Amino acid sequence: MTTADRLTGAPAPAPGAPPPAKPGAGSTVPRQRRTPPSDRRRHRRRAVALLYLLPALLPYTLFAVLPMLHTAYLSLFDWDGVTLPSFIGLDNYRRIVTDPQLRAAAWHAGALILFFSVLPICVGLVSAAIVSRRAGRRGTALVRTVLFLPQVIPLVAVGILWRWVYADDGTLNQALRAVGLGGLADAWLGSFTWALPAVGLIGTWVVSGLCMVLFLSGTQRIDQEIYEAARMDGAGPVREFMAITVPLLRPEFAVALSITVIAALSSFDLIYITTGGGPGNSTVVPGILIYRLAFGGGAVGVASALAVVLTAVISVAVLVINRLSREAP
Repeated sequence: MTTADRLTGAPAPAPGAPPPAKPGAGSTVPRQRRTPPSDRRRHRRRAVALLYLLPALLPYTLFAVLPMLHTAYLSLFDWDGVTLPSFIGLDNYRRIVTDPQLRAAAWHAGALILFFSVLPICVGLVSAAIVSRRAGRRGTALVRTVLFLPQVIPLVAVGILWRWVYADDGTLNQALRAVGLGGLADAWLGSFTWALPAVGLIGTWVVSGLCMVLFLSGTQRIDQEIYEAARMDGAGPVREFMAITVPLLRPEFAVALSITVIAALSSFDLIYITTGGGPGNSTVVPGILIYRLAFGGGAVGVASALAVVLTAVISVAVLVINRLSREAP
């Protein structure tokens, strides 16, 4: 018994009994949990980051997200753009699957991937390897500028320029006649056989410079000691390119492939200026078909459905490319 217990007259605890509980101990009133300072700082940083994003997020929402949602809404209606629309559900999407013209446009867009994506990546990769090996030499900067120049020219000007090149009396046919190959001269953009490859080669010429710049930026981050070790082992330029440069440019491959596939699937202005989708429907792609249906065919609902499907296909393609690039060894 303590001195305080003797003064207050409190009874002494029995031998072996547990000590008396402190005031407030065992109370059932829950304590209010305090947010750790680290969590508060994290929430504050997120709020500040959101404020910085708002100037870009608001215009993007107004001019990209909301129109996209409105397009998806219109795809559920049969509407000619003038009269009152009538709700038809998913019939427009069924028409996309069954209409031969729509399927042909999809095939043409898939074929353009070869010209807008595969060929530019190959040309850009080889160009980047050559330019990087000649870095610092006279004329290298000029070559790099000339190869990248088509990327900065507006596509409308590019289309008009190549219409002159592909014309019946244009530069290409005159060059063929000058070297004695006049029998190969053709109205390239007016041919059912060659119109799509001719337009595709324009895309190859435009996009190759962008791929080259992307791969050049990637080669600059590769440690030069790796190349020196390979040369000491007797590796030549081709062996260095295949065993070192190509594997280490995987992030740049993913970026280049994403950009070029989007350009191939969403192509419109270049084809509209050069062929307009002709001759016949031999160069019709989804972008041209959306324009025709919405503004010339009085089928806004079908055009909206095709736009939604095209957006979904592009999104899935980009996601697959990014996933494969991350999972590649």
